[in-house]
Formats: sequence, structure tokens, C-alpha cells
Amino acid sequence: MSNQFQVALQGRIYNREEAGAKASVNAPNDAAVFASLVEKLGFVEALRSINGDFAVACLDLRDGTLWIGRDRMGVRPLYYAGTREGVGFSSQIAALLELNGVSRRANRGFVARFAGLHYRTFDNAPGESPFEDVSQLPAAHYVKIRAGRILDLASYWQLEAKPAFTMPEREIADAYRDLLIDAVARRTCVAGASAFTLSGGMDSSSVLACAVKSSGRKQQAYSTVYDDPTYDESDEIRSMLDATVEKWNPIRIGVPDVPGLVARMVRAQDEPVATATWLSHFLLCEQASKAGVESLFGGLGGDELNAGEYEYFMLFFADLMTAGASEVLDGEVDAWAKHHDHPIYRKSRAIVDARLPQLVDLTRPGICLVDDARLERYRAAVRPAFYDLAAFRPVMEAPFRSYLANRTFQDLTRETTPCCLRAEDRHTNHFGMENMDPFLDYRLVEFMFRVPGTLKIRHGVTKVLLRQAMSGILPDDTRLRVKKTGWNAPAHVWFSGVELGGVRDIVRSRRFRERGIYDVQVVDRILDEHVEIVRDGCQAENHMMFIWQLLNLETWLDELKVEI
Repeated sequence: MSNQFQVALQGRIYNREEAGAKASVNAPNDAAVFASLVEKLGFVEALRSINGDFAVACLDLRDGTLWIGRDRMGVRPLYYAGTREGVGFSSQIAALLELNGVSRRANRGFVARFAGLHYRTFDNAPGESPFEDVSQLPAAHYVKIRAGRILDLASYWQLEAKPAFTMPEREIADAYRDLLIDAVARRTCVAGASAFTLSGGMDSSSVLACAVKSSGRKQQAYSTVYDDPTYDESDEIRSMLDATVEKWNPIRIGVPDVPGLVARMVRAQDEPVATATWLSHFLLCEQASKAGVESLFGGLGGDELNAGEYEYFMLFFADLMTAGASEVLDGEVDAWAKHHDHPIYRKSRAIVDARLPQLVDLTRPGICLVDDARLERYRAAVRPAFYDLAAFRPVMEAPFRSYLANRTFQDLTRETTPCCLRAEDRHTNHFGMENMDPFLDYRLVEFMFRVPGTLKIRHGVTKVLLRQAMSGILPDDTRLRVKKTGWNAPAHVWFSGVELGGVRDIVRSRRFRERGIYDVQVVDRILDEHVEIVRDGCQAENHMMFIWQLLNLETWLDELKVEI
């Protein structure tokens, strides 16, 4: 450790060998490597020189300056709060709530969004936390503090628009394969006893297969499987087992004690949990920890980088339309409808023509619009007297001239990825493990934002380049599968019996009404409609996520004694 700097680092540095060339080759740990880098380069350049998942604090003993920083993709969380005595920082909010002068007052905007909007809105303000007095350090940012005052808050890395790759497609796929294998290998080299989450999809399967390729041996895998067939991927997972899995650990989930588990999760996370999927992950982590797993690998980031979500088709179509590629567009829309039509979520050219003007500005390449239909679905459930959600407009960034690139960038930075990373980090940490997400290696992120959309979606199939890159590494049954179930959980079943009765008890309670967050009549109508849809098998989208969010929000308010 440097004589001039004291460093606390939570997480991992994956390029210690390269960083060590600039620092001290004899540094005993990652914190010492970072201290040596700061001594030679300064704090900000030290951040830029490392590849890792980390939250780091560095005290300059010469003048008392404190620096805190966070990794580029925000894999490790970091919070800070000002007090009368100075500025406190922590990787979890609960520690800061114990500081003198830091209240438990809720961030009302967050509460309202959690109560009445889609989970994609929760992280639209990356510098905020669920608590009014606590700030979150955004990914790829640092803060400089001296004498208890914040002197600077700035980013040290940004994802920039660079020219698309022009080399042959096979060369791009080969470069992608090599980079993904390297990202996995760097993490397995420093990880403790490892296991891999495994769904039926491409992302987790690719991470596992790359680990097998780089290590030369099969790995241990964990999956959640369900009695309800809606989201069960047992059949799809089996195609991976013979070639890549030493031991498969299926965690079967029927109808769990949802309220009890939500309370445990909220206590582990210090905030309400964004989606029901994370209940399954919590149970998976618990079992993996009991088996001695120390590092749990996953595929987070893969959907965003490889255009794997169904909704990305619309943005891809918009790019083709503005490029004047009408014949290609016609063929892609036909293939999309052929492969992905659904009784509830229909696919046709008429739907494309109706939806595109709602999602993008076709007169300005790359400008995505707020999805008002998604935004307004449950907005009436929140009382305007508590918070006026009608005035809320999400920030939509546009650093690229491609609609698809901007939509996926938005998801990585402000929508789907941030809440998932926090949940994953806190679950693994709660059970004494660490999470590893190779797709979020910043080199991979930079690489994939130079890959054109036509190498991500083709003939109605997503993740085209990843499928090519994984040739000979993934079993073809997995690599060529078009169907996508999506990593989700059957919360519609969980909220169709006893658990929904428990939610109704909450809604009828005096405390629920006195908080004044929800319009109780609107909530009752939503619950009744959910029962009807699930009971009668209606061809309509149910309300399981609204109910999940309500239960989580109320549990959080109670468990952490949050002040409204």
C-alpha cells in the first residue's frame, strides 16, 4: 500500500498484469495495485487504466482529499450522503441511514414511479437513490471531496459513437468470440469456487460455454425451473448439459412464500425489488451459497448488446426505414411476424406502421420517443396529491444516429440493466458470493456499439453475430434456437391465490390508505381485472408486475421504516 494514499476497493480488477506494469508488480492485492496507480497517474487516470467491476475510495494523506469512484458499467453499487460532519459513502444504503443527519425520508419521485410506472423508469435519474438524503454515484463517475465538501462530480469514461466495423462479417464474429472468451477467462482466473446461472437462452449459455472453452473443463450450473410451464425452460436448458455442465443444479420453484421472501430481499437490498424474476434469483443464490459457491456468473448485458429483446425489432425496423432499405424492411417484417407472432402481442406490418411513430421520430435519425402507452398504463393508480406523475418525462439520451443503438444504450444506462445489477450484486453479496457479468466488460460494450444492427437482427432472428461467434462453442440446439422465453418468473400464478389475498389485506389496511400514495379504487379495479384474466385464461396482459411492485413498495416502507 502507498505511503501517500489509503485505498478501500470492493470488487475486482481484471487487468492486474497490465495495470501492474504501470504500478507496482509486487502489489499484494487489487487495492494496493490501485493505490500504486494513483500515486503514478492520479485518481482519474487510475480509474481509466483498469478493467474491473469495483467501487473504490482513495484518501490522499497529504491534504485529506477523498476520492470515490465506480466502474464503467455500474456492476458494483456506490452511494454517498452529506452530513454535518462530512460526507459518508457505502456500497449499501443502510449504512448511510445510520449517520447523524441522514434521514429515512423517501425520495417521493422514486416512490411514485415504483407505485405507478413501469420498472424501466426507476433508474432514469442515475444520481438518485430511493432515499431523499442519499445520492447514488452513477456508473463511470467519480467524486472529489475535501473538508467535508464535494468539489467535483464527473464522468471518466463515456460510450462514444465510432465508425461501424467494415471488415468481413466472419472477421467481426471471430473478434467478438475472442473478446468474449477473454472477458470470461479474466474473471474465472480471479474468481473463487465458480458456478454459472443457466437459462435456455443465448447469453448465460454463451458465458458458460466460453468458460468451458477457456478452462478446458465442464462447469457447475444453476437454473430456476417452475411447475408452471409459462416460463419454465427445462427442455431448452438440457441441450447444454452434456457438452458443458459437470453438475446441473435445478432449483424448482412452485408457489413460494412471496411476502416472506420479499421481506428478506428488501432487507438485503435496502430498496424495493424491481421485478419478480429476482425472487427466483434470490432462492438460487441461497442454494448456491450453501453448496460452497463463491462466484456466480451470469449473462446480464447480453440482451442489450446483442439486440435480444423483442422490442428491439421496432427500432431495427426504424433504422431500415430511415436508410431507405424498403425491400430489406419488408422481408424483415414478414420474418418477424412468422417467427414471433403471439395471441396477445401480435406481429404484422400494420402494427409496425402504427407503433413506429409512437416510439421514434422518423424525421430525426436515432431519436427514440418515450413509450407513452407503457408509461400511462398504471399512472392513475398514484394520487396526484402525493406526486404528479403526469409531469414526469423520462430522460432519453441519443448519442448515436441509430434508433437501435440509442434504445440499447438507454437500457444499459437508465432502464433495464441498472436495477438488475443492483439486485444481482446484493443477492450474491448477501449470501457471501460475488457476481460476474462478462458481457459488461467495457471492451465488449465498446466493440458491440460498433456492430451494425444488420449483424444483430436478420431474417427475424436476434443475436445474429453472437450466434456466429459461438459456432463450435455452443451446441447448435442452443445456438440456432429462435424461440425466446425470456428470463422471467410465473408471478401471475403467485398472485392468483393466497398471496393475492394478502395483497388485498394490505390495500384494505388503514396504514395503506393513510400513506396516501395510491388511489385505492383504481388499485381494487386492477386486482379484480388481474383475477379475471388469470382465472379465465383471457388473451390479455395480466397485472402481475403492478402487484409485485405494490407488495415490494409497501414491504420496503415497513421494513426500513421509511418516512413519507
